[in-house]
Amino acid sequence: MSSVNTREQEFSRIAFEHMDAIYSTALRLARNEQDAEDLVQDTYMRAFRFFDKFEPGTNFKAWLFKILTNTFINSYRKKTRQPQRVDFDKVSYALPEEEKTDNHVKESSPRSFNPELYRKLFDDQITEALDRLTDDFRLVVVLCDIHGFSYKEIADIIGTPIGTVMSRLSRARKILQKILEEYAAKEGFIKRRQAE
Repeated sequence: MSSVNTREQEFSRIAFEHMDAIYSTALRLARNEQDAEDLVQDTYMRAFRFFDKFEPGTNFKAWLFKILTNTFINSYRKKTRQPQRVDFDKVSYALPEEEKTDNHVKESSPRSFNPELYRKLFDDQITEALDRLTDDFRLVVVLCDIHGFSYKEIADIIGTPIGTVMSRLSRARKILQKILEEYAAKEGFIKRRQAE
């Protein structure tokens, strides 16, 4: 058996057990299925390409999430630098009459965020609250509270000091607490505050 086949088998054995966690995080970061799928594909391609740099015995999941995070940041930067161009003739049939013009399509976000699809996939108040956080805050909450990474692992993944991770996590949790207070009371997690 060649070393390439052995490398592929070893990578497949350990990498694909994390596919669900990687995809769910990619979906929370990218906020639409197509971009999330592209992000996962790019992450796994980079991970395979640099698999020889992975140190056996260290946390593979954290290494993979670091690649995911860096890939997201790089693709986000690239998208913000390159405005999306749309060929009006290819999309005009789908637009309501009031949005059609002779020269152009109304401006849209460079990210193809589909809020309806996202709501269908994650239709709950907690996800809506997470969406209200900035990317930096949402990322540390997802890595810590959903995927269970330690502060040190998160610091390594996102490339910031551990104190910054702790600060962002604390601030994000306070924001979430404020946003979700009514929901928590309704669900019985906390007692409702008396009218002041």
